[in-house]
Formats: sequence, structure tokens, C-alpha cells
Amino acid sequence: MSIVSVDSLAPAAPEVDPEAVQRAYDLDRAHVFHSWSAQGALHPMVVTGAQGSWVWDGEGRPLLDFSSQLVNTNIGHQHPAVVEAIQRQAAKLCTIAPQHANDMRSEAARLIVERAPGDALNHVFFTNGGAEAIENAVRMARLHTGRRKVLARYRSYHGHTQAAIHLTGDPRRWPNDSGAEGVVHFFGPFTYRSAFNATTDEEECERALAHLEQVVQLEGPSTIAAIVLETIPGTAGIMVPPEAYLAGVREICDRYGIVWIADEVMAGFGRSGAWFSLDHFRATDGGALAPDLVAFAKGVNSGYVPLGGVVVGDAIYETFRERPYPGGLTYSGHPLACAAAVATIEAMTTEGIVENAARIGRQVLGPGLAEIASRHPVVGDVRGLGVFWALELVRDRATREPLVPYNATGAAARPMNELVAACKRRGLLPFVNMNRLHVVPPCTVSDDEARLGLALLDVALAEVDSAAS
Repeated sequence: MSIVSVDSLAPAAPEVDPEAVQRAYDLDRAHVFHSWSAQGALHPMVVTGAQGSWVWDGEGRPLLDFSSQLVNTNIGHQHPAVVEAIQRQAAKLCTIAPQHANDMRSEAARLIVERAPGDALNHVFFTNGGAEAIENAVRMARLHTGRRKVLARYRSYHGHTQAAIHLTGDPRRWPNDSGAEGVVHFFGPFTYRSAFNATTDEEECERALAHLEQVVQLEGPSTIAAIVLETIPGTAGIMVPPEAYLAGVREICDRYGIVWIADEVMAGFGRSGAWFSLDHFRATDGGALAPDLVAFAKGVNSGYVPLGGVVVGDAIYETFRERPYPGGLTYSGHPLACAAAVATIEAMTTEGIVENAARIGRQVLGPGLAEIASRHPVVGDVRGLGVFWALELVRDRATREPLVPYNATGAAARPMNELVAACKRRGLLPFVNMNRLHVVPPCTVSDDEARLGLALLDVALAEVDSAAS
């Protein structure tokens, strides 16, 4: 796979002031407490600028952003229409309390519900991010049903607020789990590492649904408020579910009066090549597949100003028509954030950005990653949609032993750390989790940028192949 020069594709670098860069680094290490990290071991990269699919480090060196930061800059960095919308809104109205109406909040809500699946998701409760969206969706479901228990899958991430971290099915939950949130975990479909000894997607789907229904029955349907599912699990592995799985979940929820909460925080707003990843799936009768509540954030405005929310179905809305909803946030529907969302959705619509993500996945990333897998024994599985892909890295394709152990740290995680370093040396900013490398550039990535990223990844993986053999 030939490599086009990073410098030939990257935009002009911003001017770098070495003293300012050093000051930013020194103050960070002196005063900033970073998330999910042992503070003393950190050496954060100073970012001096970003544009489109690119960021520049403290030396002015361009890196192709194949991470979309935390898989959220769907519209790319510094999109001029969104930046202008924020500036225009700041000059008009920077903030207003959530009990008032304002034009940007109203318009953002309209644009979001117009793109939500089905006909009954007609209302938006705005939050500051995805974890708060999950938190409030769970609260709504519990109050609507009068039940307490919530089911969530292993291999998932839902956020770091109280209910959200308990719902999470990866090791970040372990040190935060008090066992007091009424959460029960189950196995979702994942054919490559099947918990059900399935050999096909069809078997995996059938057995995963049977398992879920058995968990519901054994836990007591009358005690279960909601089932929370990432439509396509993100950080946990970008595991696109079998075609009929979510329709089966809808049927189980309907059968037992359980609320289905779809977590589209990472998977929504173009990431998988659709407005919502739910759009890839159909109900049993062939119609739109609609959950009762949808949590969103990230791509709704690419994080330019923090924003998330819950799209609320009509049935749950009616529960709170006369009964006050006991929850709220000072910055719910913040005008700057909503202005950014309006501009983002409008730009994604007029510029065909969702369609671009779908095409890039179909024509460039999918075939390119399959080609890479054919050359590198360390790649055990390739999966994804749109600009939402994962490479499962293994020591042995036959046994599927992960390249690094589950939740590896320190020396045990060295192969993945070395892969990250190899990518960065070549000008590629990757996203890795456990034994996986996620290929998640912005939805605006160009064909040439996507091919460059694949070529850089191809060379970096050769080093991992050599180390693993």
C-alpha cells in the first residue's frame, strides 16, 4: 500500500511559539487533573491547532486524526459554518436559563426529532453530554414504569455518572461499582468472541436473544424498568449486531412492558453512515425500528460546545404531561451549544456529510482494512460501518488469543502502546482500546486522507507483526 506524504495532504500548519507550548505543558502538569489516568505517569501531547481531519502537536507537526478525538468530531475540526454560528450566537445571547424558550434550543430540538427513527420520538431533553443523557433516560424509565432494575450488556460503555458507570460493562466500572444501582449485566451478540458457542451471525442472534429473555425472566419482568443498549457498541469494540437482534430486543421489551433505551452517544449523527445507527436496522414488520428513549451527544455538534440529550417518545412524554419531571440542569439546551448543533446538522445535510461517511466506509475503509488484514497475521477481525471500524488484534488467528490480555496495563500492554507510538511517528493519531485499534476518522474525511491513514496504519502494523512473531 503506497504512502502519500503527510505533508502533501495536511493544511498549512499554525505558527508555533515554543515558549507558549512549554508553558501550556508545564501548567497542565502542575494543575490539571486528567481523567482515567495515573497522574504522575502522564506526558500529554500539546495540541496547537486543528482543522478538518488534522491536528498539530507542540512542534507544529501534523497528525491525521483517525480518532476523531474521543470519536466525537464527526464534522471535523473547526468547521467554518459551526465556528461562525457559535460566534454569531455569542454576540446575540451567550446563555439563558432552561425554563425560558430560545430560538436555537427550539430549532435544535426540531432538527433532532426530524431525524430520529419512527414517528413517536418527538421531544428532546437537553443535557451537557452523553453520561447525563443516560442518567436522565434511566430516571425517566424508572419513573414511567415504577420499576427499579435496569439491564445492560457486558462490553459496553455508557458514561461516568452514577447510573451510567454502573451500566457500563467494561473495567472502568470495577473501581466505581457500589452494587447499589439495580443494574444487571447480560451478554450481547459478538460472533467473533461468542459467549454462546455460535458459529454464524444467525446462531449468535438467536442465542443472544434467548439469553436476554432468560435473564429477564429470572430477574422478574415486573422489576425491570429498562434495557439499555448501545446500538453499535463503541469503545467496547464496534460490534455491529446481527441484523435481527435489535428487532428482537424491541419485541422482548414490548412483551414485558420494559423501556428500551438506545445509547447513540457515539454511534449517532453520521458515525456509522446514517443519522442514527438505528437506521441500519428494521423492525420485524419491516418498518422503522424505534426505541422508547434515545441518548445522544458527541456528533450532534462534534463537541464544539458540550451538548447531549434524550429524545423522548410520546408515551413517556405523557407520563410527565401533568406530573413534574424531577430533574434538570442549569445549562440544559445552552444557546451556544444548540447553535453549534443547528449549524452542524444543517452542514451535515447540505454538504452530504452523512452520505460521505457511508461511502468512505463502503468504498475505502472497508476494502482497505480487509486488504490490511490479509497481509497482517496480527489482525484477527475487521468490523464496522461508515467511519466506525475496529481491528481486533490477536497473537494467533486460530485461537483468537488477544494481542494483549483483557484490561492489560504496564508491560502487558506494551504491544498496543508500541503500535500507538509507531502510528504517531508516522503522523497518524490513532484510537486504541485493549487489544483493538479503532479506525474512526471524522465523517468529513476525504478519500485521499482515508487512504493515507490506512497506508500509515499498514506500515505501523508491520512492526507489531514482527514483535508478535
